[in-house]
Amino acid sequence: MKVAMASKPLEDITVLDLTNVLAGPFCCHQLVHFGAEVIKVEMPGRGDLARQLGADPDLNEKLMGVSFLAQNAGKRSITLNLKSDKGRALFEKLITRTDVLVENFRPGVMDRLGIGFDALKKHKADLIYCAISGFGQDGPMRDLPAYDQIVQGMSGVMSITGDASSAPLRVGYPMCDTIGGLTAAMAICAAVAGRKQNTPQFIDVSMLEATLATMGWVVSNHLVAGIEPKPLGNDNFTASPSGSFETGEGLLNISANKQQQFESLCELLGREDLLAHPDFAEREGRLKNRQALKRELEKEFREKSAKDWADAMNAVGIPAGAILSVPDILAHPQISERGMLTEFKDVPGTGRDVRLARNAVKMDGAALSVDTPPPELGVDNEDIYGRLGVGRKELDELKKEGVL
Repeated sequence: MKVAMASKPLEDITVLDLTNVLAGPFCCHQLVHFGAEVIKVEMPGRGDLARQLGADPDLNEKLMGVSFLAQNAGKRSITLNLKSDKGRALFEKLITRTDVLVENFRPGVMDRLGIGFDALKKHKADLIYCAISGFGQDGPMRDLPAYDQIVQGMSGVMSITGDASSAPLRVGYPMCDTIGGLTAAMAICAAVAGRKQNTPQFIDVSMLEATLATMGWVVSNHLVAGIEPKPLGNDNFTASPSGSFETGEGLLNISANKQQQFESLCELLGREDLLAHPDFAEREGRLKNRQALKRELEKEFREKSAKDWADAMNAVGIPAGAILSVPDILAHPQISERGMLTEFKDVPGTGRDVRLARNAVKMDGAALSVDTPPPELGVDNEDIYGRLGVGRKELDELKKEGVL
């Protein structure tokens, strides 16, 4: 496993993370791996809702739910009641020492609290403020609540997921939340790189638009070619044979998108007759007759397992891979040997060791990592507020008053 970099591009940047659940926390998950100090500002008593979410009820009860653990390693945690006058006063002091603020409240919430962008830029003239929401800061839907499944449905993603008999289907993980978080992290990195003294920046990230932006070919097929996208199941809409196929053991993905790859596949299978068949000889014919071609190919695929076929095809330049389960790919040496996974021993608040995924970036040959596990709620209050001159006695008083 490769070691982490000695230095990281955001190591001098401080981020206030006011986000909950996934899109915002996933954004800040990227930033902390790039070296930023990420201070998670949470409500006293309960914190991020993700602390109570996940497949392990015991961890949920401890406010260290699996959903929280997944994207909060390396962050600091402080508690602060932003609805109180003293809480807002402390927050304004924090802003003076902050480079980036990330929030994913509904549009207008921060303004109603008196700590929106226009108010905060008076305390930090070059503040980078990133607001992540379902539909953006303006437009007719700005005030509507948005969850991943709502955005999946409205973006058109569900309409093209599944096949003619099963669509619309939700993608099997919170895709729109994740895309929104990645988009926000990318925008923040660009803003940091282009930062100018005494010039504040407001970043408006819409999960709906971020998702549409990743649907390039699908969207362009409609906008440019006038074709309404349809659900094709596991078939690739650009080429055939390109999709999933039954084998003697397991499902196999093949992407024989080029003519040469199709010819190599026919040669490997001993089915050169398909090359001369009028329905399959040319690319457009294969697209029109893809189900008939699939039936012919699967006659041969029954002779071996998906893994064996994948090995044989890749050896002759045909892109292929067995369809794996999540546990299978996490155990695969391609993942384990590149440092994608990390383990924290005896994580406070959990009573156990915790294995987690890092972000997907390698820099200078090294996997990015963080030094500390996901934090218990408010564990960094004394340290972070101490930087502002708040002593132990005052912290105790603020806690009694419900400010912390």
